[in-house]
Amino acid sequence: MQEKILILDFGSQYTQLIARRVRELNVYCEIYPFNHYPQPDASVRGVILSGSPYSVRDAKAPQVDLSGIKGTLALLGVCYGAQYLAHNFGGEVAPSATREYGRAMLSKTEPTNPLICGLSAESQVWMSHGDTIVRIPERYRIIASTEDVPVAAFQIEGESTWGIQFHPEVYHSTEGSILLKHFVVDICGCRQDWTPDSFIESTVSELRAKVGKDKVLLGLSGGVDSSVAAMLLHKAIGKQLTCIFVDMGLLRKNEFEDVMRSYETMGLQVIGVRAGEKFLSDLKGVTDPERKRKIIGRDFIEVFDSEAQKLTEVKWLAQGTIYPDVIESTSVNGPSATIKSHHNVGGLPEKMNLKIVEPLRLLFKDEVRRVGRQLQIPMDILGRHPFPGPGLGIRILGEVTAEKVRVLQEADKIFIDGLKEAGLYDQVWQAGVMLLPVQSVGVMGDERTYESCVALRAVTSTDGMTADWVHLPYEFLAKVSNEIINHVKGINRVVYDISSKPPATIEWE
Repeated sequence: MQEKILILDFGSQYTQLIARRVRELNVYCEIYPFNHYPQPDASVRGVILSGSPYSVRDAKAPQVDLSGIKGTLALLGVCYGAQYLAHNFGGEVAPSATREYGRAMLSKTEPTNPLICGLSAESQVWMSHGDTIVRIPERYRIIASTEDVPVAAFQIEGESTWGIQFHPEVYHSTEGSILLKHFVVDICGCRQDWTPDSFIESTVSELRAKVGKDKVLLGLSGGVDSSVAAMLLHKAIGKQLTCIFVDMGLLRKNEFEDVMRSYETMGLQVIGVRAGEKFLSDLKGVTDPERKRKIIGRDFIEVFDSEAQKLTEVKWLAQGTIYPDVIESTSVNGPSATIKSHHNVGGLPEKMNLKIVEPLRLLFKDEVRRVGRQLQIPMDILGRHPFPGPGLGIRILGEVTAEKVRVLQEADKIFIDGLKEAGLYDQVWQAGVMLLPVQSVGVMGDERTYESCVALRAVTSTDGMTADWVHLPYEFLAKVSNEIINHVKGINRVVYDISSKPPATIEWE
């Protein structure tokens, strides 16, 4: 039985980060909404209560049933979680005189306490709250303070229950990982056996038991998630797995051929389908971004289904769903509002009457890559930047045509190859070129031109939920701009996108 830590989510933007920090300690954990979590069984070693955008004093503040947890299991309340433990058990929480946000220095009033022992005398922590604990309940004792926050951390006497009003999961809390290790390893007693090897071993065993002798179908994209899912299934069931890789005519230059070669070296059974004419025909005259996404998604399903019908006795459809997708679908407030439609194989299981298997549904993106390395997947696939499901269709603003795809493929290849040659590719989380529906005047060879503009986009991120633009060297940008304008007919202007997410998205459509 895999031991675990439960994280109860009150809606904090940092909840996934808590889970990532725990996983980095090779300790398995799961996130659940505060109002919908399984009753802890013998596998649960401890519980963490997350922060929240709410105040515990709000009429609609999240309320959680801690019976069977508090006083029974090791419990750590973070920010809102700490204030909840104080406010709901006899203490008092009030608005801070000034908003407590930013760096603070932690002063230990009980330096030998198991949660904070070993931290530096003045350990930097990150505060982010508008309320503060002004009075703690009976049997609660303060174990750490800061200059502005008297109750920075506390423990309940006679219980393995702690509360902290800072965020150990963010990088600004310089020794936050030490504190979390004290909780999940020293206090909860977790063995730190959640590793890529252990995941592969247990997942392969589970897949064999689940699938048996049935055949499985998987849609490959050339990206990290579907490729790692494919290799896990291949390791478990071998030739029972058939993969389909659809060329929508919206891939990067030479990508279909390059990816198919990579899959051949991996021993996968892959059917490559060229369907670009269908996609481009159906996108003719369409300019609305959401409609483009829906057409591409619909066409993908039709092409995929048509190929799948040629196979016999397929019982399962495999998907590269990862843990952030699972968390999103069961978030505190339900699935997020539709910012944009996602391109996947949604609708296929019902259409084809197939059961679903998701080998990666427990993993974050960085964990997927670690498992991929252990499976010896080639780095040209494993190290690839994320690429949008609808492909270049949403990097061409406005109508998509074959000529626009050609122009964008050429410009994109110069940018991506340039990043690799300059040793910058691995420093960037995602990069690409956007073809804008803008034409501007230029001069080339003493002649006036009136041609298109492209925007270069390069961002850093951990999981794509937030992102910041990369400060690429001016010399590099100048070189790429010159190469694109000189070698790609139809482009006479290059700009660089310096927007962060939020408020902008990574893609432009």
